[in-house]
Amino acid sequence: MRSFASDNNSGVHPAVMEAILSANTDHALGYGEDPWTEAATAKIKEVFGVHADPFFVFNGTGANAVALQAVTLPYQSIVCAETAHIYVDECGAPAKMSGCAVTAIPTSDGKLTPELIKTRLHNFGVCHHSQPKVVYISQVTELGTVYTLEEVKAIADLLHTYDMYLHMDGARLANACAFLNCTMKQATVDAGVDILSLGGTKNGMMIGEAVVSFHPEITAHLQYYRKQSAQLASKLRYLSAQFIPYLENNLWLENALKANISAQKLADVLKQYPQIEFTQKVESNQLFFTIPVEALKRLQENYFFYMWNESIHEARLVTSWDTTGEDIARFELHLKDVFSEK
Repeated sequence: MRSFASDNNSGVHPAVMEAILSANTDHALGYGEDPWTEAATAKIKEVFGVHADPFFVFNGTGANAVALQAVTLPYQSIVCAETAHIYVDECGAPAKMSGCAVTAIPTSDGKLTPELIKTRLHNFGVCHHSQPKVVYISQVTELGTVYTLEEVKAIADLLHTYDMYLHMDGARLANACAFLNCTMKQATVDAGVDILSLGGTKNGMMIGEAVVSFHPEITAHLQYYRKQSAQLASKLRYLSAQFIPYLENNLWLENALKANISAQKLADVLKQYPQIEFTQKVESNQLFFTIPVEALKRLQENYFFYMWNESIHEARLVTSWDTTGEDIARFELHLKDVFSEK
């Protein structure tokens, strides 16, 4: 099966698979006291700076829940976009596990701005209200758009004047960096991000993420939140080992560039048909567009993909690191058949 439903559906890069197999050597101490976790930690420090402290976890929801617990108290609140993954797609896990209220802000492109955030920064010191403490943004956003480095820094600068934190969900951080032509450090630490959920499963890894803290006061609590959140793997080496090849020789960037380039090629195919209208800019590996309902039904006979907004027939297609030219050519043939005159 080949599809453009999600980059979660893609396979595992051979170098990552080899790393997992290589970690399956003899016995090793559990819970991260192993050479692979040590090497992966060193690699993350090399990429993000010596003050970066990673905590490897099972998945994205776990990473976000652990990260947000580490920067909040239960009477505080988390501010995010209305389309944010933690607000829409994580079954309330971050809110339940942190005890915090989640305040969502409507946006047209999935991106927050200082002006939008300011509308939620009030009632400080009033015991009747949850206290704003952290802003969550995702890079890439849930609508496939990308924050510029300047946009991230503007948000971080605002928050830091209020003694607040900026949490970045980097499930597709590699795709954002590929679009911005920057390093992951420039997109996070240098832009003022305080804590990061670093993902790779959408970009060639098999399983697992890393919560990366950039401040000692955050790091001090993370090991406990990870354990309480059931996110500490006993055989952690199989999670952490993947980050070694992923971060070596810019494999993360190579994979993300492939996905982004495929998205642009797929967008060129869709643009041939005036009946299809893009609802968001194509800045990463996600495409959002509206399509006439009859054409939509016919296309779904051959392809599974997710509807984003059924009321306006808005669909989402996602390319992956292993999307091929043949995949796009086959889709183009189906699209041509869908719109062909009868």
